[in-house]
Amino acid sequence: MDPALSAVRLSVREAVHTLSSEDGGRIFSTLGSLKRYLGQTENPALPGEQEEFARVHFSAFLRCLVSKLSPDWLELLPDGQLEELWASFFLEGPADQAFLVLMESIEGTAGPSFRLMKMAQLLARFLSAGRMAAVLEGQCWQHTESASPLLQETLLIRVVTLPDRLGNRLQRESLAVFLPQNYFPLLGEEIVRVLQAVVDSLRGGLDCSVSFVSQVLGKACVHGRQKEILGVLVPRLMALTQGSCLWQRVCWRLVERVPDRAMEAVLTGLVEAAPGPEVLSRLLGNLVMNSRKAQFVLTQKLLFLQYRCTTPMLQSLLGYLATDSQRRPLLVQALKELLETWGSSSAVRHTPLPQQRYVSKAVLICLVHLGDAELHDSRDELLASLMAGVKCRLDSSLPPVRRLGMVVAEVASTRIHPEGPPLRFQVSEGCALRGLPTAVTPAPMSPHLLGSRPTEHLHVGIRLPWRAPPCLLSAPGQLACLTSLCYLHSDDEFVPYDMSGDQELKSSKAPMYVRDCVEALTTSENWERWEAALRALEGLVFRSPAATREVSVELAKVLLHLEEKTSVAGLEGLRQRALVAVTVTDPARVAKYLTSQFYALNYSLRQRMDILDVLTLAAQELSRPGRLGRAPQRGSPGPASQPSSAVAPAWRAVVEERIRSKTRRFSKGSVGRGPAAGPNEFNSVAGYFFFPLVQHFDRPLVTFDLLGDDQLVLGRLAHTLGALMYLAVNTTVSWETAADGPTLRAVCACGPFSQ
Repeated sequence: MDPALSAVRLSVREAVHTLSSEDGGRIFSTLGSLKRYLGQTENPALPGEQEEFARVHFSAFLRCLVSKLSPDWLELLPDGQLEELWASFFLEGPADQAFLVLMESIEGTAGPSFRLMKMAQLLARFLSAGRMAAVLEGQCWQHTESASPLLQETLLIRVVTLPDRLGNRLQRESLAVFLPQNYFPLLGEEIVRVLQAVVDSLRGGLDCSVSFVSQVLGKACVHGRQKEILGVLVPRLMALTQGSCLWQRVCWRLVERVPDRAMEAVLTGLVEAAPGPEVLSRLLGNLVMNSRKAQFVLTQKLLFLQYRCTTPMLQSLLGYLATDSQRRPLLVQALKELLETWGSSSAVRHTPLPQQRYVSKAVLICLVHLGDAELHDSRDELLASLMAGVKCRLDSSLPPVRRLGMVVAEVASTRIHPEGPPLRFQVSEGCALRGLPTAVTPAPMSPHLLGSRPTEHLHVGIRLPWRAPPCLLSAPGQLACLTSLCYLHSDDEFVPYDMSGDQELKSSKAPMYVRDCVEALTTSENWERWEAALRALEGLVFRSPAATREVSVELAKVLLHLEEKTSVAGLEGLRQRALVAVTVTDPARVAKYLTSQFYALNYSLRQRMDILDVLTLAAQELSRPGRLGRAPQRGSPGPASQPSSAVAPAWRAVVEERIRSKTRRFSKGSVGRGPAAGPNEFNSVAGYFFFPLVQHFDRPLVTFDLLGDDQLVLGRLAHTLGALMYLAVNTTVSWETAADGPTLRAVCACGPFSQ
């Protein structure tokens, strides 16, 4: 055995033995002599001895120091001399081993104690002294063959999860430096220091690696701390890479070495934190060309599978693809796929409006960055997708979707095919289009990033109204021309016509019979006839009760399953009023059908709640006093009503009001007679409304469980049953009608029917 190595072992053994004594001076001198193996004294040990001490004995000696920590042991010397010497071994020795021993001792402490708080305070000093940079930097000099994967994985987990582990152990006693909002910005500063050391080493001709730093960055971002760590890292790297190619290459390698499982989190954070495409290009380089995972994230996931990126993030992302000639084909491909998605009828129907607006912004930004030659090569394909999308959106029943299609079609068609006839739509700027004018105005970029295309983005900073986006300008003089055209086409000086009494002209007449309405609602492909039948149905039902009873159940089935085939104002109200009218006209049969469908399969919650609303309104109408003595005032709000009879003469109201105000009365009698008394029509049919609704409420179905996930409908059912019981007050109950179930008997026994 080497005598030097044997001397190190003997010194460590003697120091461990001395720590158990109660002589403070002896302990102090022994620890002071042992510090020579750390190289921090005037007479340091030989390099071989220092390496042996650090590699074999240091971690075990630190654990021994932790085990001796107690108030009595630290008070062996006054003024905290022993504590300061004890802490110096953690603050001046190999940082990775000291960090692991500190974390191990904190996590291994059973509960709140003096030792736990001392170790936590020492760890806070460790972080404040910049020792975390030494932990990361030590892994940068490890050669690939000599690096321990187990050690690196342990360090990686402890470094990233330090706030969680310390929070779980210290609970309310946790220090401020261990909070995530403080720790991860500190970690970002330490990463910058490590990268500075790497750059200095590369300038000195030394080899090093940033793989471990990349893993730390990736794991921190996966844990959801992108804003904290990248909020510090990106501004510093933006300044350092401004004029240094070496710093740019180090940043490229830093992101390239991020594991694939963390690439999405890192790239999303960088796109969000970078203030523009120029900065993003300096930080990423051609990563999108070298990494398939990065290419998928930047050109697919952030554009198609997510829509949480803001407009500046979209400008940075697509501008990054446009700032280099090698990446521009990816921008062209992204535009093709975006327009293909934009033109998909399935996407128009099934994607939410914010996502459609997001894709539209991405399309406009791509059109800004692409040149005329690049667009000309793919003109036919782009126009085909654009026209398909315009057709799908104009056929949509949602006004925001139609307006969005019009605006994008105007801008994109003029940009893709400037020689062709322009598309023009009569549409005003709505709330759904509020972000599109700024979306087509990208952030200015440095001239050296534009390569051989310095004139294509000459006017991208000009802000115009939404109808004339900046991407359509090719000369500064066109701005004044467009402004003058806007004034020429303005119609503000015209006197508006009085169109208050106008009626919409329709080619289809309203049906005259109930059966005609049923036929029109089920088989007609003429949307005007379909709408006219729906508007006239309620009045026909009240005017022809006998004809309605012949087809009442069939008509209720048609109305219950009615879908909106065209944009009809107040469709839900028309359908509900028609269903109520049918139920009032033939209450027993229709109520029996509706209550049976309430517990049937393949119905949505909306349809089930519509059934409850119809039953409640029909019961209210049936129980209203004086209903039989008065002709129904309901009628079709469609073509049957005349404007002359709909509005009373204005002069008559003025005269009556004048007489009323000038008449002096000494006493007021009854203004009008109350409603005439009569039988409650709802009494005879209340059982058809009430009992089937409570018969199966405790029996779960495959798609409907009132006592489980569908408690919203259960609340509406309870409200409906209460309304039915109130409207059927003083009604006698038939126990035969109430069936044999104990649930129904219990309900009847405690309800108003028992009276």
